[in-house]
Amino acid sequence: MDVLECIAARHSYRGAYTGDPVPREDLKKIMKAGLAAPSGCNKQTAALIAVDDAELVEKIKGVIDPPVARTAPAFICVLTRRICACRDRCFAVQDYAAAIENMLLAIVELGYQSCWYEGHITDEDRICDRIGQILNVPPEYDLVCILPVGKAAEKAVPPKKKAFDERAFFNGIQVRNARG
Repeated sequence: MDVLECIAARHSYRGAYTGDPVPREDLKKIMKAGLAAPSGCNKQTAALIAVDDAELVEKIKGVIDPPVARTAPAFICVLTRRICACRDRCFAVQDYAAAIENMLLAIVELGYQSCWYEGHITDEDRICDRIGQILNVPPEYDLVCILPVGKAAEKAVPPKKKAFDERAFFNGIQVRNARG
C-alpha cells in the first residue's frame, strides 16, 4: 500500500480484536515509525512503551474505566516530557501527536487496527497515572495516550467524511451562501 492509500485507509477502530498476538518485530516497526516523526527543535520529547506481556496488558485493561480495547493483545503507550524548545516554547503536544499519527499509519500498513485514546485516559480520573504506575513510568514523563494494537475481529467501517470542498480551500476561505 502506498502512503496515500494508507492515509485514506486509516480510521479509529473501536471493535473487538482477534486473539492473535502482535509479533514484537511488528511492534518495533510501529514504534520506529513513531520515533521517526518530526519534533520541535529536535527535542524528541515523545517516548514509547510497547506492552505485549499478557499479564501487563490485563493489568492495563483493569484500570481503564469505562473499558475500551478489552480484547487488544498489545498496547503502545505514548509518553511525553515538557521541554522548552526555543523562545520558551514547548512543542511536546505536537511531537507526540506526530508520533501517534505515524504509528497509526504503520499499524494500518502492517494489517492491524487501533484507536487514539487520549482524553479517555487523561481526564479527571487520571487513568494515565495508574497505567504509568503499572509500567514504572518516571515522574518526568506524562503518559498521554494508549494505542491498542491487534487484528480486527470485526469489519472495520470507516466513518463518513465531509466533502473535500467543505474543509479544504485554495488561496483563502470562500464564504458560502447559507443555503449552499
